[in-house]
Amino acid sequence: MKKLTINICLILTAFIIYFLQSNFFNWFTISRVMPNLFVIFILFIGLFSNRITGIVYGVVIGGILDLTIGTQIGINAVGLGVIGFLAATFDKNFSKDSRATIMFMVLGTTFIFEILVYILNYVVLSTNIEIINFIKILAIEIIYNLIIVIILYPLIQKFGYSIENEYKGNKILTRYF
Repeated sequence: MKKLTINICLILTAFIIYFLQSNFFNWFTISRVMPNLFVIFILFIGLFSNRITGIVYGVVIGGILDLTIGTQIGINAVGLGVIGFLAATFDKNFSKDSRATIMFMVLGTTFIFEILVYILNYVVLSTNIEIINFIKILAIEIIYNLIIVIILYPLIQKFGYSIENEYKGNKILTRYF
């Protein structure tokens, strides 16, 4: 029952993020670049739940983004699915207690997501390669995402540990006793 409540909260959060990204952050762009809140959200889900949940949320949310605002179906789904997979890998190798570690994870996942989407757009849509413009957009988006993570880190950590307790629990001790 508690997992159902958590999933409903995550779905509602995804809707809120969608409306924030499509409406609110259109007013606060830097050189027409907005933060990518979905990369932070999928990273958060993958870090605090498990690999399957991170991948499923990434693919589903990416698919919805592709259907609503994308030019080609599947590009955001693949990118966010990879972020969900990487987040679970980061969970096993790094600590979530440090704000600096979370910031490096956001930096890395934003970088990987944008490069992956850029390469997929080039392959699928045969878009032109504009490296200088892409690097400028990537740098602004990374800085924007890092600022948002710095502001929202206490909320992310508090809600994340409640998700982690439900999904992962304290199952290590039960194996030995």
